[in-house]
Amino acid sequence: MTVVNEWMAGTRFGGWVQRCRESRRLVLVIVAIALLLDNMLLTTVVPIIPEFLYDINHPDAPLDGHVRGTTTTTTPPPPVPISCQQMNQNINYSNTAAPTEIYNFTTLDPEAVQQELRHKDLVQETVEVGMMFASKAFVQLLANPFVGPLTHKIGYSVPMFAGFIIMFLSTIIFAFGRSYSVLFIARALQGIGSSCSSVSGMGMLAERYPDDKERGNAMGIALGGLALGVLIGPPFGGLMYEFVGKSAPFLVLSALALGDGLLQLLMLQPAVVRQDSDPPSLKALVSDPYIIIAAGAITFANMGIAMLEPSLPIWMIDTMGADKWKQGVTFLPASISYLIGTNLFGPLGHKMGRWLAALLGLIVIGVCLMLIPLATSMNHLIIPNAGLGFAIGMVDSSMMPELGYLVDIRHSAVYGSVYAIGDVAFCLGFAIGPAMSGTLVKTIGFEWMLFGIAILNFLYAPLLYCLKSPPTKEEKKSLITGEKSSVRYVTYQNEEDDE
Repeated sequence: MTVVNEWMAGTRFGGWVQRCRESRRLVLVIVAIALLLDNMLLTTVVPIIPEFLYDINHPDAPLDGHVRGTTTTTTPPPPVPISCQQMNQNINYSNTAAPTEIYNFTTLDPEAVQQELRHKDLVQETVEVGMMFASKAFVQLLANPFVGPLTHKIGYSVPMFAGFIIMFLSTIIFAFGRSYSVLFIARALQGIGSSCSSVSGMGMLAERYPDDKERGNAMGIALGGLALGVLIGPPFGGLMYEFVGKSAPFLVLSALALGDGLLQLLMLQPAVVRQDSDPPSLKALVSDPYIIIAAGAITFANMGIAMLEPSLPIWMIDTMGADKWKQGVTFLPASISYLIGTNLFGPLGHKMGRWLAALLGLIVIGVCLMLIPLATSMNHLIIPNAGLGFAIGMVDSSMMPELGYLVDIRHSAVYGSVYAIGDVAFCLGFAIGPAMSGTLVKTIGFEWMLFGIAILNFLYAPLLYCLKSPPTKEEKKSLITGEKSSVRYVTYQNEEDDE
C-alpha cells in the first residue's frame, strides 16, 4: 500500500511538473527572474566600482578617509617664514613685533590643494570607469548577431541556460577581483551571458505569446523584472559595500543566480529544438527601415542613463561630497519609475499607439536630462531621475513588442534575430554612453554632455511617427510589384515612342 501511495504521489508530482513546463506564465517568470538578476549585477557595481578603484589607486588617501597633507595638532603655529632677501639683509625680528605684512604672506592651503588634486583624479577616473562599464555592452553587442541566428537552429532554452552559467562565473569574479583588469574581464564576460539571456528570453516570450496585445503585456512584465533589477542593484550594492564589504553583494547575487539556474534546469529542460518555419535573414531585418527606427528609439532612450551611470556618482562626490549610500540611492527614483512605466505602458502602449508612447518618452527623457545638472543637492535629483526612469520605461515597453509585431506583419514569425537587433540597440546605448561620458566630461563638462544627448532625443522623436501604420508584407509586395509594373510600362512606352 505504501508503494502504491508513493507511486501515486510521484505521478501527481510528475503531472504537476509537466503542467508547469507547459505553462507560458512560468516561462514569463523565468525570463523575468533572469533579466532581474542580470540587471542587478549590471547596476550593483555602479556605486561600488568608482570608489573601490579610487581607493586602490590612492591607498594613502581613500575617499572616506582624512584629506592628504593635513595634520591635526595642538601646538602653536610655526614662526612666520622669512624670505631669502630678508635673511641676506640680516634683519633681526627677535625684539620687535612681527609686521602685519609678514603674517599676510600668502601660502597654499593644503586642503584646497588636496581638493583640486582629488577633483582631477576623479575626472580622470571617470574615463576608466566609463570604459569598464561600456565593456559589457560592447561584448554583448558583438555576441548578439551570433546568438540570434543560433536560436533559430537550436531553440531558446539552451542559450538561456548558457547565459545563466556565464553570469554566475562573472559574479564570482566580481566578488574576488581586486584589480582593474580582473574586474574589466568580469564586466566583459557578463556581456556574453546577457546576450544569451535577453535574446533567448524575449524570443521565447514572443513565441509563447503570439497575440500582439498579450505579447505587449508579457514583455511589460518581463521588463518589469529588468526594472526591478535596476531598482534594487544600486542601493543594494552601495549599502552592502559600505556596511559589509565589497565581496558580499556579489556572493548574494551568485547564490540567487544558482537558484535561477536550477529552476531553468528543472522546468525548461534545456534541449536542442529546431524551428519549423524559415527565419528571416539578419540582413533583411537590418535593412527594414521600420525595425531600425524602433531599435534606434531604444538606443537613444537608454544612452542618457548609460552616460549617468559612471559619471553621476563621481559628479556627486565632486560637487556634493556624497557618501557611498547616497551614490547608490540616487538611482532609486529612476528605477522605481521605470518599473511603473514598463508595467503601465505594456498594455497602455497598445491602446494609445506604441509610436506615440515612445515619441512622448523621448521628449520627457530630454527634458529630465537637462534638469539633472541644475541640481545642487541629492533631493534636487529626485524628480528628474524619476521622470527619466518613467520615460525610458515608456520607450522600452513600447518598442520591444513593436519589434515582434513588425516581424509578424513584414517578415516571418521567428524572433531570435529581431530581438538580437533589439538587444544590439539597447547595448549601443549602454556602450556608447559610458565610453563617451568620461571623454565628454573632460572636454565639455558634465552639464553640456547631458544637454547634448537631450538634444539628440528631441531630434529623433519625430521619426517615430513613421511607425504609426507600417506597411504589411502583402502591402510591401504589392508596392514592389507595382513599381516593377510601372517600370515595365515606362520601358514599353518608350519603345513604342522610338518606333
